[in-house]
Amino acid sequence: MHASTTEHLHDASFAEKPQDNPRQPVGWVGWLISASIHAGAILVMAAIVVGAKLIERIDPPAVRVAAIEIPPKPEEKIKDRQLQEKPDINLTIEADVVSPTSVIEVTVDAPQTDDESDAKDAKGRVEAVSNSEQGGQGAFMAIGYNSGASGAFGKRTIGGRKRTNHPTCGSTKASEGAVEAGLRWLKRHQSPNGVWDPVAYPNNCEENPKCEPGKMVTAGAANAMTGYAVLCFLCAGYDHKTPNPFRNTVRRGVDFLVAAQAADGGFGRNYENAICTMALAEAFAMTGDPDLRDPAQRGVDKICATQASDPKGKDPAYDKLAWDYSAANPARNDSSVSGWNVMALKSAFAAGLDVKGGIDGAKHWLDVVWKATNPGWEGLDAYTGESQFPYTYNGSDGSTGGHKNMACVGLVASVFLGHRAGDAMLETMANYVVAKQTPKTWAEMNLYYTYYNTMGVFQVGGKRWEAWNVVVRDLFVNNQRKGEGCVDGSWNWDDTAKFHGVETGRVISTVYSILSLEVYYKYDQLIGKPAKKSH
Repeated sequence: MHASTTEHLHDASFAEKPQDNPRQPVGWVGWLISASIHAGAILVMAAIVVGAKLIERIDPPAVRVAAIEIPPKPEEKIKDRQLQEKPDINLTIEADVVSPTSVIEVTVDAPQTDDESDAKDAKGRVEAVSNSEQGGQGAFMAIGYNSGASGAFGKRTIGGRKRTNHPTCGSTKASEGAVEAGLRWLKRHQSPNGVWDPVAYPNNCEENPKCEPGKMVTAGAANAMTGYAVLCFLCAGYDHKTPNPFRNTVRRGVDFLVAAQAADGGFGRNYENAICTMALAEAFAMTGDPDLRDPAQRGVDKICATQASDPKGKDPAYDKLAWDYSAANPARNDSSVSGWNVMALKSAFAAGLDVKGGIDGAKHWLDVVWKATNPGWEGLDAYTGESQFPYTYNGSDGSTGGHKNMACVGLVASVFLGHRAGDAMLETMANYVVAKQTPKTWAEMNLYYTYYNTMGVFQVGGKRWEAWNVVVRDLFVNNQRKGEGCVDGSWNWDDTAKFHGVETGRVISTVYSILSLEVYYKYDQLIGKPAKKSH
């Protein structure tokens, strides 16, 4: 109470002064009335006291139950269970609503710092999944350019991931356990300087027997493997800022990428540059780390500088094509290289970075190449038709080159670049993928195609996704290596369908497998969300 208010009340209490006139005598009637009033007051007070005593004596049991201390839950005997502390962070989540949690459930988890060692990794997969939410303190990302979707990073938390464990999404406790085991494998095989070296990675693991060395297929292979690995952690909600059991692992990986960036913003060929730029852009988007804005933007600038222009285009600002391995080359647009550059630009756009005209140019490339590959495209039935996408495209003469099995890239690019349900391009490439590229056995698993296809078919959803997921998810879960020393938590590379670069070895097969199993919460699903018109 303020002093002025107190003084006012103090003065008011003495406002009525005693009268100077003496009290007038009162007759016997007045004394009788007074005595009756006082007696009544005494009886009321006595009743209150007695009532209070009675209430105290019949205190209901419910009041005492609240004070009973609930015994702690017996300690788990599974030695490989990983329990993390619930960080006190302010998540920005647009697309996910967290269900209420019982106080009893919250208080039983023992804290674990992000610096604790995982040397004794879990052999069981389901038990290794944490029940506490972590990671993802920053962004809100839409998968499609001008899509109107939101919250694509919103499910990149343990809590968000748990809420995808239902039939409409399709992940399971077993698939989540496989992701966690794969991330621990990556942690064990990271070099002290933060790199994932495809050749020397077994030297970082204390387990035996050792994994086999891979091959340094290209000069930038180590950069690419590090970018892939960082993306694996980020997609699971583990960043380099929020308290989590992999924070230092991610930080070392991010620091390595920043140090490996060349003066022109690149990380090697356009292939490696796209992967590494995508990792930095998503780390920046998820955390808002100001130290990553400039490296991520310089990577984007490199991407835009090496994007080819369409020699037949009418508007140089928008009529662009895609990417070759090095300099801008209209005569060779490589779909595999270009797919990663489209994804990197998408992540950069979501992070608020300047993508210049890169995305609009890629939309032009996608449209031109798809139509050139599928004569009679106007008559394709979106529900039953199939369409393809080529390995390369020559913008000078309009021809396609190599095989036409890259619908996996075309499908993902069409989602990222604004195509939605009912669109003939998206639907017919999805039909092709499901009919021609669904693996039935691990020996048929082309990990590169499967990574792209899982992402694309998930976005299409419906019966095609259900049919795809029930096969592919379980192939990954059932073929993860378990309990065998150094290889525990990884996936083989040499007993699958071969793809260009598979000889890189166990690191690349493991990151593609993890990324495929993270599709459920990696990006917000856009079923039924119309695209906004591009300006």
